[in-house]
Amino acid sequence: MSKLDEATVVVVGAGIMGAGIAQVAAQAGHRVLLHDARADAAGQALDKLRGTFDKLVAKGKFTADEAQAILARIAPIDSLDAAAEAGIAVEAIVEDLEVKRGLLRELEGIVGADCVLATNTSSISITALAGGLEYPGRVVGMHFFNPVPIMQLVEVVAGLQTDPAVADTVFALAEAWGKTAVHARSTPGFIVNRIARPFYAETLRLLEERAATPAVLDACLRGAGFRMGPCELMDLIGIDTNFSVTQSVYEANFYDKRYAPSLLQREMVAGGLYGRKSGRGFYDYAGDDKAEIAKFPLPEAPPSFDTLAVHGDEPLADRIAAALKSRGLHFERVRDSDWSGLQADSARLRLTDGRCAAELGRDVAVFDLPLSDDSSGMALAWSHSARASAEWVAAAPQWLALLGFNPVRIEDAPGLVVARTIAMLINEAADAVQQGVCSEDGADAAMKLGVNYPAGPFEWLDGWNTRAVIELLDRLDTHYRGERYRVSPWLRQRTWREKSQ
Repeated sequence: MSKLDEATVVVVGAGIMGAGIAQVAAQAGHRVLLHDARADAAGQALDKLRGTFDKLVAKGKFTADEAQAILARIAPIDSLDAAAEAGIAVEAIVEDLEVKRGLLRELEGIVGADCVLATNTSSISITALAGGLEYPGRVVGMHFFNPVPIMQLVEVVAGLQTDPAVADTVFALAEAWGKTAVHARSTPGFIVNRIARPFYAETLRLLEERAATPAVLDACLRGAGFRMGPCELMDLIGIDTNFSVTQSVYEANFYDKRYAPSLLQREMVAGGLYGRKSGRGFYDYAGDDKAEIAKFPLPEAPPSFDTLAVHGDEPLADRIAAALKSRGLHFERVRDSDWSGLQADSARLRLTDGRCAAELGRDVAVFDLPLSDDSSGMALAWSHSARASAEWVAAAPQWLALLGFNPVRIEDAPGLVVARTIAMLINEAADAVQQGVCSEDGADAAMKLGVNYPAGPFEWLDGWNTRAVIELLDRLDTHYRGERYRVSPWLRQRTWREKSQ
């Protein structure tokens, strides 16, 4: 497979994605032919790009001469016959298997035998798209993310018949276009749309259980470092769009319960509550429904106690001990404990391990996994046992505030918010690696660059504890009694490897 460094690029589809692909290809120095089946759509897209570059020149991103040279490399074409000399064709048309397959067959009759046929599909099987073509080995996924000129990730997706040399060449081309490419195998959702499912699904389940409001759940996950919470992100994407992707992944995985769509989300779609584009979703955009989470007041003094102890021998316990020491409080350090947290007399404030607080005793409160080292003022979910005394229910959030968090109470749900979400993201990524969909590094890069996660799933795993993740998932599985929380074999194998080292 020859390099595509100087190849003519034909982009089919002049919508937002196609125009963006044409822009990055032209910026990299390629001659670009832009085609759309709609009359004059390609010309209109080029006109919009001229407006875009006027703004970029005004901001100093390009000189006027550079912008003019880039735009001069993009030529609208009325007929695909003009693309006969292209080295790569990238389709960015409607997300429909038969329509895309028809286009690829048409292109195969026009371009040369060595022309790469790339598809920007976000979910359709590359193997299926290549089916029936004379040269199926040259069909590859080149999945960009919106907006294309800004988002760095490109998933290079290989079907069963994709020539590895083609995938490698397209990988190198994406890198030459200034993108970060990751290899993926053609499976439902590829990397990003597959691994991201639990980010939405766990919040939807908590909403169905009435454990917390959208505002609380969003605040907790923003506190963990995510730029947007799941509810506000679904409102932005479109609840109907998010639901459609979930349905597609669910159906493509033969109705595996892990990917089951949400009844709440289906109800919202049925009612036309799509999010921002309809004016109302989880939040009402006609008003200011997205209330801020109140800041828990920092107590002037700690709750009264006779004895104080810090349990655990990991960084979180060290962090709690340091916070208490900074306030001049005397405490015992119980390093060999089987739980992490704070004990005040007989009452316990424990890091969640996937069990409800009520399972753990009388005066027990559980708190969520703090992901950020800088916990200053971040929302942190907590809940208390139904058997807890009124005194401990009042004292637990005061202790969390003294430790530097902004405690936000939710109902006594197993795994709370962040811990169960991160554990499930890790679990899904582990299954993806086990099944050869991507590498660990590929999964981390894809989630950070494709959906702006604060870290990748395997980076979270390295900073947590494999055994703790498995125990939390097993307890969620016990609580809900279904297939959703089954532990990836890859994670169990990792614990065996860790024991042998």
